[in-house]
Amino acid sequence: MQDERYDPGSPKDWLRRAKSNLIRAKQPKHEEVFWEDLCFDAQQAAEKSLKALLVHKKIPFRLVHDIAELLTVLKQNGIALPEEIQAAAELSDYAVAARYPGPIESVTKNEYNDALRIAEKVVAWVEGLIGSTSERTTDN
Repeated sequence: MQDERYDPGSPKDWLRRAKSNLIRAKQPKHEEVFWEDLCFDAQQAAEKSLKALLVHKKIPFRLVHDIAELLTVLKQNGIALPEEIQAAAELSDYAVAARYPGPIESVTKNEYNDALRIAEKVVAWVEGLIGSTSERTTDN
């Protein structure tokens, strides 16, 4: 479980970070940027959104990049997950392996579009549950 000494911050701070990653994922792709890197930002948007919800509900969680694990923790604590939100589990592959050179296949534009669509749904779903991030809780 979460380290008791760890201060997770506020749910709105987590959601603001998630939205920042989502904005980065939507930036026009420069020719030297990999689709994998944009998918990483989409994955981070979904991950940080789910962590915002966990913090909001005061549900302890491990600091992991495994979205499936975060979804499981939410379900185990009585949070109903729409099917489109459960699809976010597939984004976990973009958290680590897809970011480094190696024996993985390159991500396609279609896969990127799917990752972005899922991340947008997760961010919107969580924001609907915890409220808007327009109020800043910390300085930049």
